[in-house]
Amino acid sequence: MPNFCAAPNCTRKSTQSDLAFFRFPRDPARCQRWVENCRRADLEDKTPDQLNKHYRLCAKHFETSMICRSSPYRTVLRDNAVPTIFDLTSHLNNPHSRHRKRIKELSEEEIRTLKQQKIDEAFERKQPTQESNENNEQNTVPEEGGEEQEEKAVPLTLEERENKDYLKSLFEILILMGKQNIPLDGHNVDELPEGVFTSDNFQALLEYRINGGDEVLRRRFEMTAVNLEYCSKTQQKQMLEICESCVREETLREVRDSHFFSIVTDEVVDIAGEEHLPVLVRFVDDSHNLREEFIGFLPYEADPEILAVKFHTTITEKWGLNMEYCRGQAYIVSSGFASKMKVVATRLLEKYPQAVYTLCSSCALNVWLAKSVPVVGVSIALGTMEEVCCLFNQSPQLLVELDNTISALFQDNNEKGNELKKICRSQWTGRHDTFEVLVDLLQALVLCLDTVSSDLSVRWNNFIVGRAFVLSSALTDFDFIVTIVIMKNVLSFTRAFGKNLQGQTSDVFFAAGSLTAVLHSLNEVMENIEVYHEFWFEEATNLATKLDVQIKLPGKFRRTQQGNFDPDMTSENYYKEILSIPTIEHIIQELKDIFSEQHLKALKCLSLVPSVMGQLKFNTSEEHHADMFKNDLPHPDTLSAELHCWRIKWKHRGKDIELPATIYEALHLPDIKFFPNVYALLKVLCLLPLMKVENEKYGIGRKRLKAYLKNTLTGQRSSNLALLNINFDIKHDLDLMVDTYIKLYPDKVEFQDCIPSNNSEVTDDA
Repeated sequence: MPNFCAAPNCTRKSTQSDLAFFRFPRDPARCQRWVENCRRADLEDKTPDQLNKHYRLCAKHFETSMICRSSPYRTVLRDNAVPTIFDLTSHLNNPHSRHRKRIKELSEEEIRTLKQQKIDEAFERKQPTQESNENNEQNTVPEEGGEEQEEKAVPLTLEERENKDYLKSLFEILILMGKQNIPLDGHNVDELPEGVFTSDNFQALLEYRINGGDEVLRRRFEMTAVNLEYCSKTQQKQMLEICESCVREETLREVRDSHFFSIVTDEVVDIAGEEHLPVLVRFVDDSHNLREEFIGFLPYEADPEILAVKFHTTITEKWGLNMEYCRGQAYIVSSGFASKMKVVATRLLEKYPQAVYTLCSSCALNVWLAKSVPVVGVSIALGTMEEVCCLFNQSPQLLVELDNTISALFQDNNEKGNELKKICRSQWTGRHDTFEVLVDLLQALVLCLDTVSSDLSVRWNNFIVGRAFVLSSALTDFDFIVTIVIMKNVLSFTRAFGKNLQGQTSDVFFAAGSLTAVLHSLNEVMENIEVYHEFWFEEATNLATKLDVQIKLPGKFRRTQQGNFDPDMTSENYYKEILSIPTIEHIIQELKDIFSEQHLKALKCLSLVPSVMGQLKFNTSEEHHADMFKNDLPHPDTLSAELHCWRIKWKHRGKDIELPATIYEALHLPDIKFFPNVYALLKVLCLLPLMKVENEKYGIGRKRLKAYLKNTLTGQRSSNLALLNINFDIKHDLDLMVDTYIKLYPDKVEFQDCIPSNNSEVTDDA
């Protein structure tokens, strides 16, 4: 809404003029002076707050000496500014006109009082000038020890102190918005009728704080033109970047103090229309706790080589981590991104051989392998599974319907039916046996979705009915059925192996030794693929028949083969060549890559954990595998003797002393300080992304990340605010943020850049 000038005989308004418009001051004495000079009788009975909120004067009514313009975008009044330029006679030329702003006629006494006030003001302005000149003359007298005086901190002037307090208030608002997950923007301007104003969230909080009594902000903005934004988008962005950097630095400082760390990324996410890669860091803090903290988003690049360069540059140059101390890297990715992130891992390994490429403890091996398979059908199947799981988890009523369907199908096996009902209420798409679960559930899912999509009552809303129809069609596609059956059977060879990798420390240690057997089984399948695939395809056709699904080649394949179709190409042969063989070959190679010789050596060092040592009858030889960490040890020359003492300590322990079962327990032993090499090895081993964070309260970075993404609309996500929200419990230094801003943007310290905006007009017509 436009701002109209409250001065008599002035018809200017903000939408038709580039002039600045100023609020009436809240200070009662100054506000009274403005009203008296305006000569409007109808304003005399209004309070300063009412005048401040609803009435404005344009810049034409102030002497130029009263107005400060430090930039083309910023116009403010001096603290003692009073309007003195008014047209009080032009209405006399048109006595028949109607005047909403009636001019008050002054008595002779009032005229004499006004003249005396002007004389007093002139004297007050002159007096400080003389005093300042005298002070300057005194300051020119040299003093002994002048050099020492210069070294002392120069006290802040009143203006500098006010500017710092002002910036601190802005930073407090931004931090509050981040912690409470409040987006910067409010209503979408496109959704509002023309002429209707609404502040964005930052502006609204700032105004609320002013009205709540923040004197720093009140003094700053009271004399500011109201048709200008309080804080420009550019300045908000600059301040948010500083907030993000300062909060991140608190974590990175602990990482650097710890020396060694690992890098983990999560699935690519959409931040305000752009793809970003969430990055987390693992380290052991001063209290010997393994922590996994979120440190920011990295813009995703389609070109893997460019992504690898930017990934390395961001971590080393922007975030200041020394990759020479990186001891592990892991990447959780969505289907289609695996090959690109593998390039990133390879490039980092070339530069930093000790940054071992591993699986992440928060992702099941079979799920990770499935997402990495370079077959389009597998990616589509995984996407369909996620959509089905999401739909049922969104509707408790839909889950009840699925429970009833499962009960009807498993009447003869209640135990199996109850187990499937329990699984349906979890994130079953992340399980080691996710494809086996889906095959068991498929008939129940299809029947349930068909029932919902064909229900003509008002029991289900249109969204659920529509999604049920689409997903039922996807689940009953023969290509989908064959894919999940083949994936179930192929991944059955790695299921137990993967489950042990997410188990206790001893499970991980012995799982590493079983890799050879897993690879042997997969190679045997590959050598006899004709036989294995025949059994798998038969299982798929039986399931399709049960669901009344036609067994056929994919329509896309038939369309591309028009005119060149091979009559000998059967569905069985097609899926063997396009799915079974590529999947097995890929999984074999991925297992070899992810469990490299260096990775397996590191896992063999887990025999340092006393419980593993006990299961091996204390007959271990860690020193042979610890060579890769030799440079990380404080006293490598005494490693052999120290390991011997470590084994003897636990072999001849007291009967009532239990063996520590995890690295976490071993690191917190009271006498671990007497085994510095063992401590260093355990510390590095637990950094491997494959090892789970034993104490859940130190691994909440990923959970908070998931919660932020779930609770925030894509268009309202901000990489800066996300870091503040996820790390809401990290201490922040407002003074540091202010000093950093002043250092980076010295030209904007005194008066912050503002821009004219129709969205900043907040008053009714005066």
